[in-house]
Amino acid sequence: MKNFVEELRWRGMLAQMMPGTEELLQKEMVTAYLGTDPTADSLHIGHLCGIMMLRHLQRCGHRPVILVGGATGMIGDPSGKSQERNLLNDETLRHNQECIKKQVAKFLDFETSPNPSQGGESNKAIMVNNYDWMKNFTFLDFAREVGKHITVNYMMAKESVQQRLNGTARDGLSFTEFTYQLLQGYDFLYLYQHYGVKLQLGGNDQWGNMTTGTELIRRTLGNEVETFALTCPLITKSDGKKFGKTESGNIWLDRNRTSPYRFYQFWLNVSDDDAERYIKIFTSLEKDVIDALVEEHKQDPGRRVLQKRLAEEVTVMVHSKEDLDMAIEASNILFGKSTKEALERLDEQTFLDVFDGVEKHEIGADQLGQPAIELLTTVAPVFPSKGEMRKMVQGGGVSLNKEKLTDQNRLITADDLIDGKYLLAQKGKKNYYLLIVK
Repeated sequence: MKNFVEELRWRGMLAQMMPGTEELLQKEMVTAYLGTDPTADSLHIGHLCGIMMLRHLQRCGHRPVILVGGATGMIGDPSGKSQERNLLNDETLRHNQECIKKQVAKFLDFETSPNPSQGGESNKAIMVNNYDWMKNFTFLDFAREVGKHITVNYMMAKESVQQRLNGTARDGLSFTEFTYQLLQGYDFLYLYQHYGVKLQLGGNDQWGNMTTGTELIRRTLGNEVETFALTCPLITKSDGKKFGKTESGNIWLDRNRTSPYRFYQFWLNVSDDDAERYIKIFTSLEKDVIDALVEEHKQDPGRRVLQKRLAEEVTVMVHSKEDLDMAIEASNILFGKSTKEALERLDEQTFLDVFDGVEKHEIGADQLGQPAIELLTTVAPVFPSKGEMRKMVQGGGVSLNKEKLTDQNRLITADDLIDGKYLLAQKGKKNYYLLIVK
């Protein structure tokens, strides 16, 4: 088996771990879990480091468990938050769980054959929901079976609690959120007893909650029972800003929230320093391959070898090879040679994403049927004058839907529209205008 801790270490994915963790992982096949709250019907790339930890865990011969926090998602975790989150109902949580499972299945093997190095024992991934064991757990039972083992002094000492109590939050800390670490701790206890889970994985902001779990297990089952915790660092950009956030919000794994083209472009446009870090964290490429790519990139940074390979790997992993091909083709529309057929192959969202920043003009359907020179000067001010447009058409500098316009008097009809509503005008190589028919 590969050494899981060493794998995380060279990838820059190891923040801290409890003593004995690496020895346990070298000694036996370990079942480890990572929790995620189903507060949306999609994961975003901020979740990817944790999911990749589980992926590497499984590739190193261990068994990953992903816990969807249906119960804890109804409460909210104070760690790293300045105010209490909105609470979700059961129907929404169940819907979100199903969506998340489909996404995670692209990273983890839920159907894997038995692990031959472990005497035939399977290390296939499983998904659990803590709502299933918390929904019938009464408050009195919880107070008696869980609450009595952990003191308030112990809970108060946690950094996440102190931050909320000492002025970083407007509204203080509710009892609901204060009990979160006990709920997460009980998850670990339940998973240890029912699934043999000995290790919890998570982001470094979860360290306090995770160690509460190991302490609860020790105090409940005895000192001879050992469980462990291991965290990855919180991923930031090289300028210190939050990773995965853009001006338009999160970069989601769901194509309906973030198109594969926009997803691909995010990775393609990261800085050189970030690309060198991210390709280790967010791909499964081996060390020798990454080292070679880093060296090739340093020889000629302008070719952006690291960014291109990073964007390709992550886009295929999250979406598909077909989506990658479309994203690359869509990228070439703005920055390379392309055709009307290439425009027509794009789905509408990708088409709009590609031309997100270009100047747009709305025209009425009744204004079609006019000569191009009227449409692009009088109706939509793509050109300031008819004389300038004539001159550019004669010089071969005007295109409609990526096809050269050779006759400024050619009639523009509904047959020229992309997706029945768009007309793409181009002046020179880089100036695009999108006419939208309403």
